[in-house]
Amino acid sequence: MPDNNFFNNKQGWNFKKELIRKSIHLFSVIFLVVYVLVANFVNHKIALLFLSFLLVILFELEYARVEVGAKIPLLRKLWEYRRDKEKNHMGAEIYFLLGAIISLAIYDLRIAAAGILMVTFGDMAAAVIGTRFGRTPLPYIKDKAWEGFLAELAVNLLIGFIVLRQPVNGKMWWDGSLFPAGEPMWIIIVIMAVTATVVETAVKKLDDNLLVPVIAGFNGEIIYLLIKGSF
Repeated sequence: MPDNNFFNNKQGWNFKKELIRKSIHLFSVIFLVVYVLVANFVNHKIALLFLSFLLVILFELEYARVEVGAKIPLLRKLWEYRRDKEKNHMGAEIYFLLGAIISLAIYDLRIAAAGILMVTFGDMAAAVIGTRFGRTPLPYIKDKAWEGFLAELAVNLLIGFIVLRQPVNGKMWWDGSLFPAGEPMWIIIVIMAVTATVVETAVKKLDDNLLVPVIAGFNGEIIYLLIKGSF
């Protein structure tokens, strides 16, 4: 997706529209919050089933929009902010939720949560900073700027620093504290942040909302399993 694209204004994709679009994507974090709440109060499987139920609802809405051409008043305004390639295909929220379900089903919760947050906030940083301040093109990657790349990397590292930590008294820090606690898992933080940033930057035709959490999470999970005894 051409998010940190400093030629966006020439292509009719201006900064204001990009900012609104990415702000809408913040609501996708609700999927992660819903999973954590249901998993804590019920169990992991029911939480995944609930996310799958939400996925089915989104499938039905996309069927109505793409296949039937339905005009749903409450959603028409949101649909106006889709990219051209999404207008006759499934929207980014479908791929985001798929990526979230796969990650939460397979990876450690810290790794899954980090990947989901990276694709949300890291992608937003790349889009907003790259579109607004991008001046220095990346080599070999068309329409991408160093400013967006570095902004995304910084945000992804921050997310990793907050989420990817050792348990405290056998619990994740968010189970009993408002502030991050436990030693940061630096190797996994760096691996996931770099992977997420590179994947989002390199991808144009595929959907990074699916690829980033799955690939970054996979790399993080492999490292985690290799050095699990240290954590």
